[in-house]
Amino acid sequence: MKGTTHVAIGAAAGLFTANIYHTDPTSTMVLVGLGSIAGLVPDLDIDGKLSNKITLSKDVFRLIAQVIAIFIIGYSFFTGTGFEKWIGIGAGIMLFILAIFIRQRRMLTLTGIGVLIGGQALQEDWLWLLGIYLIIASFVSHRGYTHSILGAVFFAFISFSLDKSLALDGVSIACILGYVSHLITDMKFFPVNKRGIKLFLPFSKKEF
Repeated sequence: MKGTTHVAIGAAAGLFTANIYHTDPTSTMVLVGLGSIAGLVPDLDIDGKLSNKITLSKDVFRLIAQVIAIFIIGYSFFTGTGFEKWIGIGAGIMLFILAIFIRQRRMLTLTGIGVLIGGQALQEDWLWLLGIYLIIASFVSHRGYTHSILGAVFFAFISFSLDKSLALDGVSIACILGYVSHLITDMKFFPVNKRGIKLFLPFSKKEF
């Protein structure tokens, strides 16, 4: 499935969540944005080459890394205090610069390390958990663990931690629905998908 399709469905998941919680316009935009991003997250495991017009290019890695970097900088600036604030800002700037020059898989590895450091500096569980996710995604094969139930459960922990940090109704639901929507639309029963996903890794390699 194309990346744009995953974004659209993820956004719809965010909008659906917003309607459930009857959020205000600003909160609705946040949930739609989070759903869109979550809809792309499973494809962080690609090697940067388009495959049957389903996968995302290396430019998406770079974009996601820079978006995360800007978020870290902004979050550190507005919520950080003392030395921790400047560590967070520095980590965000370093991440943004690395994203410009590093390519493909190793860029994702370094992105994960930067996010992990930033999360520890800011004492934000969701951020360092996301860093671990990115590092793992940089070493696994495409449509592997990030496209499995195990990957979805790990991302759910990230989502719950982010929900707690932002204190905004529906954050975890929007993120999880966005992520799960990606897995569903990558399954073999959709004609556009020549390959399925191995939902039950590491216990089974059967594709669905």
